[in-house]
Amino acid sequence: MDKKTTQKNNDEMNGKILSGEVVSDKMTDTIVVKVVRYTKHPKYEKFIKTAKKYKAHDAGNTAEIGDKVKISETKPMSKEKRFRLIEIIK
Repeated sequence: MDKKTTQKNNDEMNGKILSGEVVSDKMTDTIVVKVVRYTKHPKYEKFIKTAKKYKAHDAGNTAEIGDKVKISETKPMSKEKRFRLIEIIK
């Protein structure tokens, strides 16, 4: 195993790995991923669905709107882009 492969695997292990749905692919090499999670209301203890959008790096524009994808946290690539595409689950 070469050093680049090992480094890439370590980067994936260090950050958060999230899965969500692509809602926009209009930017070059960037996708917007909507991640839905459930949180418990502090007083009423009911589970509430909350969603957040993340911008992720997609080299080659492989993902399309509606795809289920996995993204991983990485070093900042631009002002808002802090994730990169790992795989398309679909």
